[in-house]
Amino acid sequence: MINKMLKVFFAIALVSVLFTQGSIFAAEAEEPIIRIGVVPTAETIQIGSNGSFEIKDKVTGNVLFTGTNEQVRVDLSSTSNVRTNYMLQVAFSTSNAYIQDWLTRAETAGYPTYIEPYNNGWRLLIGEFPADASFAVRTAFKNEVIAKGLAASDAFWRIITIVEGESSLKLTKGESEVTTSNPVVITSSDSLVKINGKQYRGIGEIGFNSNGTLAGINELPIEQYLYGVVPLELPPVPYGELEAQKSQAVAARTYALSNMGKRSSDGFDLLPTTSDQVYGGYDSEHPISTQAVQETRGVVATYEGKLITAVYSSTTGGYTANNEDVWNTDPVPYLRGVPDANRGQAFEHVPTLEVFKNHSNLTSLRNAGNGAYESDWSRYHRWTVDWTNEEISEVLSTSFNTEVGEVYEINVTERSNSGRVLEIEFVTENGTFYEYKDRIRTALKYVLDSGAQTSLRSTLFFIEPVIDNSKKELIGFKAYGGGWGHGVGLSQTGAVGMAEKGHSYEEILKHYYQGIELETRY
Repeated sequence: MINKMLKVFFAIALVSVLFTQGSIFAAEAEEPIIRIGVVPTAETIQIGSNGSFEIKDKVTGNVLFTGTNEQVRVDLSSTSNVRTNYMLQVAFSTSNAYIQDWLTRAETAGYPTYIEPYNNGWRLLIGEFPADASFAVRTAFKNEVIAKGLAASDAFWRIITIVEGESSLKLTKGESEVTTSNPVVITSSDSLVKINGKQYRGIGEIGFNSNGTLAGINELPIEQYLYGVVPLELPPVPYGELEAQKSQAVAARTYALSNMGKRSSDGFDLLPTTSDQVYGGYDSEHPISTQAVQETRGVVATYEGKLITAVYSSTTGGYTANNEDVWNTDPVPYLRGVPDANRGQAFEHVPTLEVFKNHSNLTSLRNAGNGAYESDWSRYHRWTVDWTNEEISEVLSTSFNTEVGEVYEINVTERSNSGRVLEIEFVTENGTFYEYKDRIRTALKYVLDSGAQTSLRSTLFFIEPVIDNSKKELIGFKAYGGGWGHGVGLSQTGAVGMAEKGHSYEEILKHYYQGIELETRY
């Protein structure tokens, strides 16, 4: 059963989300303020400034500390009860009626449930299993709730931390200590604050996230935020083409504005990572990127008058993806697959492994200046990855949280028109496992020289067994791939290639986001 507190939280938060949706552009002439969770979760955070600073209790306004070129330590002081478990995410919805109906049915069936605010909507989760619960146990539960109409086959497991109780902040500067149950804010005379040693424009804030731990937040005008995003998402060295930088600035601005409030349950809007947009603050800024932001001030991409979902990735491998081929979402008109070339259908699909291998030669994708835009600019336009038998067994055992034993076959069972893998089958000693769309990248990790595992670069790949011909034995697997990232929307290195060939940022954006318009919002 959902407890009364969670129901009240749901109702209050839903009203808050609806109010936020209606007020983001109430005054279009004003530049919005954005909040970034630069330290999304921690038990200790250092704040300060190279200049003179002041730290206040955000609620009472009381000054807690002042200083110059110093640091103040903020510690979590908690009496909370923390539970960390597997829960099955079954849906995302913005419909109050749908959510209430699902909750009623789930509660009546006696299942534990959890509602998580996300991006002006709600994630619906069901079940509660310890973090070491086996894949078999979780699969049986998933099948059970699917049979009862509470989930679909694309439901997936997440680790969820729920905190019950009270928390407070303890601030320490030298021998002095102050405790408060409210968030604290820091401002500086030079408008640069430090959070865990990194400098940020605007103000800093330390509060609590939805897990009950500390969150370090940077609040600043959105244009200043972009100064620290664009050079990290598209480094001006070596990608210094100004029109490409402008296209990145518009995409990043559009993404930020359309995702305001996305992580409001944690006290901020966006993360500073690839989960949203990479943001490095003041120390990451670069003059070329700053110029691109300033020369496109307020410009956003829209479709039928609404902000688009301005997704982008590093390298597409030759052809961008339809959004529904990567995520479990309905088709979006402006997120259609397009060729990474201006000579037509340069790489519409990859019919066979042999064709893909032949295209691995980058020169075959170039055509006297009319070739693929990104191939000259990304070493990840083509790549290969190898696994030994031991490595692939370890990778899949980790991904599916069960010992798979020997891996006999890896089969691509469905592929999109752009060549991306939609479904993959792993035939192993201890059963057959499946994964789908972009989640394939995290299931089929590869092993770095350090021994660590990292996600496959893209779902545009072929995979084949590696045979020791002398012994006629399977000794591993090899993937031939292209691109880095999900491949939907703007290709960052493709944008550089287009800019180099003389295209404007508007032409770049309208190539990768079909049917859009550019508007100035403030």
